[in-house]
Amino acid sequence: MASSSFFFFFLPFALFATAIAASYSNPNGYMHLRFYNHERILGSGPNATVVYSVQRTTSSSVSGFGNVYVYDNLLRAGVETDSPIIGRNQGMGVGSSMAENSGLTNFQLVFTAGEYNGSSLALQGLFPVAPLGTVFERAITGGTGKFRLARGYLLTSEVHATNTTLTGQLDAYISFR
Repeated sequence: MASSSFFFFFLPFALFATAIAASYSNPNGYMHLRFYNHERILGSGPNATVVYSVQRTTSSSVSGFGNVYVYDNLLRAGVETDSPIIGRNQGMGVGSSMAENSGLTNFQLVFTAGEYNGSSLALQGLFPVAPLGTVFERAITGGTGKFRLARGYLLTSEVHATNTTLTGQLDAYISFR
C-alpha cells in the first residue's frame, strides 16, 4: 500500500516535469532558423546602419586594424527589401587583423515580431573580408526569452550588394542545454 501511495503522490510531479521538458525541447535536438540581415553600409550617408566609432586607420576596409564600428541593421524574413521586418542585428566590431582581412564581432539578434518577438540570440566571432557568397561561421553564445540557454553556430553568406547596401543570409543552428 505504501508503494502505491508513493507512486500516486509523485506521479503528478513527474508528469508536470515531463510536460515542461517537452515544451522546451526540439525533437531533433536543434532548431534551424533563416533570416536576412539588411545593412546600409559605411559611407551611405545619414541612413547608414553601420558607422565608425573609432577610425584608427584610413583603410577602405571596415576591418582596418584598430577600427571600431557599431551597427543596427534590420533583420528581415526574406532577401527582398520589402519583406517583413522580424528584428534587428545590433552590435559592434573591431578590426583585429594586422592584415586587415577580418574583424571580431560581438552582437545580438533582437527579435521584434513573429514567434520569437521579445527574444534574442547573442553571438560572437570573426567577420572576414571575403568575396560575395563566402560562407563563414560565428558562435551562438546564449540567448534570452525563447532562446534562453541557446548554444550553436550561425552561418553567414553575403548574397546581395549594391553601392549602399549589403544583404546577408543568416542560418542559425541552435541547441538548448
